[in-house]
Amino acid sequence: MFNGTYTALVTPFRNGQVDVKAFEALIDRQAAAGIEGIIPVGTTGESPTLNMQEHVRVIELAVQFAKKRMKVVAGTGSNSTAEAIELSTGGQRARADALLLVAPYYNKPSPEGMFQHFRAVAKEVDLPIMLYSVPGRCAVEITVETIGRLAEACPTIVSIKESGGKPERVDEIRKVVPSSFEIMSGDDSMTVQFMKRGAVGVVSVASNLIPAEVKSLVQAAQNQDWKKAEELHQKYAGIFRDLFIESNPAPVKAAMAAKGWLAEELRLPLVPITEGSRQKLFATLKEAGLS
Repeated sequence: MFNGTYTALVTPFRNGQVDVKAFEALIDRQAAAGIEGIIPVGTTGESPTLNMQEHVRVIELAVQFAKKRMKVVAGTGSNSTAEAIELSTGGQRARADALLLVAPYYNKPSPEGMFQHFRAVAKEVDLPIMLYSVPGRCAVEITVETIGRLAEACPTIVSIKESGGKPERVDEIRKVVPSSFEIMSGDDSMTVQFMKRGAVGVVSVASNLIPAEVKSLVQAAQNQDWKKAEELHQKYAGIFRDLFIESNPAPVKAAMAAKGWLAEELRLPLVPITEGSRQKLFATLKEAGLS
């Protein structure tokens, strides 16, 4: 179901509203680069600041603009199980191909609470589900044991976006899930290390900006051409780092705005990056030949 390069799309805004024209152009660029999938309204899409109607509308637009050229994996997670179910059923009605469900943030549920949360959502929808463990954002990790329990109890939970920064988690997860269960790197900087251990691709922030380049890196890793994969990683490592110089997606929106692709507009409490961060980011882009 999941393998290759999946772009965690930014949500372009203009004058406080979703910029539909910019969003369509962004998806067209992804298609032109041969990206395997797009993920609207995840963390990078500023999902916590979209209301329910906007959230589902962005998923509908993504499906409309993708035109079956790539998979659409709708970000429909929440720290409220009822809200996650509402968003997930909305994503299914919008004809998304699959769902991305982030661990409940802020609440800090126990492993049992985490299990019950995801199982409750999975019972209400028929789409394949990619779990999303990102302790840096959520203050809690989906434990390896919980992942194994979910993979056994819920046939539609078939993947995880692993964003904990620990390559050894790939080995640990592999031991408790079926061979068909797919692990995706959730961090551009960890893609090669994760794929060496059996991950099948990346959910990428950088591919908003450099989709063809990220796809080339992932393809090299898929082909086990580790020399080429490492060379590409080294070439873009500074970008992977500095796109997180401040809270995502502010840096990548700054870089995209400089190309004229969207307005550098975020929703509070996120704000544009500082001048110091901007100078560092653009120096890194120039060094990589991308400015």
